[in-house]
Amino acid sequence: MTTFCMIKLLCQATRNENSYAKRFFGTLLTQTPQMRVFSPFWMVVSDPRKSTVFGLTQPFCTAEKSHTDPKRKAFGSVGRRIPYRILHVINQDGESLGNMHRAEALKLMDQHDLKLVLLRDNAEPPVYRLMTGQQIHEEQLKRAEKKKASPKPGMVQKELSFSSAIAKNDLETKTKQIAQWIEKKYHVKLTIRQAKDSNTDMFMLFDQILETVSEKATYLSKPKVTREGVSTCILRHMSDKELKAYQKMEKQKNSTVKNDENEDLKSNELHQ
Repeated sequence: MTTFCMIKLLCQATRNENSYAKRFFGTLLTQTPQMRVFSPFWMVVSDPRKSTVFGLTQPFCTAEKSHTDPKRKAFGSVGRRIPYRILHVINQDGESLGNMHRAEALKLMDQHDLKLVLLRDNAEPPVYRLMTGQQIHEEQLKRAEKKKASPKPGMVQKELSFSSAIAKNDLETKTKQIAQWIEKKYHVKLTIRQAKDSNTDMFMLFDQILETVSEKATYLSKPKVTREGVSTCILRHMSDKELKAYQKMEKQKNSTVKNDENEDLKSNELHQ
């Protein structure tokens, strides 16, 4: 009888203990995220053999993670932080090396003293390229120039295309059109095609056009060859600050010319 009573008391104590534990941990689980004592280091793990089990989660993990990063970094070396296991690697000469594990790609990077650059993360597998520091710098300059040349949202960009053998009257007409667009603060993209048997320097032709609208315009994108026989540039309206600087420079230039003319007149008078 005594043994039976002892067993009953032990069972009752065990049930009470479990009940208190459930109440205590249940209170923690129902707290708001701001008041959660164990977050982010504790989590609930379901186990059919136990009512509630708590385990310590890993606060930082280098395994696969979500790759959708709203703030994409600028073009450059990714160092050794590569979230993908399998990569498609391109060497510094632009040749494909095929798919490989990231450890192998990092080994190649170290062996040849190169840097890994992410080209396309939306491909399967993502595409990385081994590049030198100079190659990365040149690519950054190209991308910056392309971004600068692309019209901003809400900005109107007009385009004109003509041959390097354009007649003088036609060029004057186009120049007047350019001046009107610049006055409206539009961007103007000019494309000149090298005419057959023409020796015209297209870059000088761009400068000649700019000279006619120099009081208002400047280069947004300087003249460059886009493909064989075709060159392009983009003109834009100068800012107020640039206009003031230009007017000041022109005033100083005119003042210098006037002084030189006065000196020449005095010199001629003395010799007479």
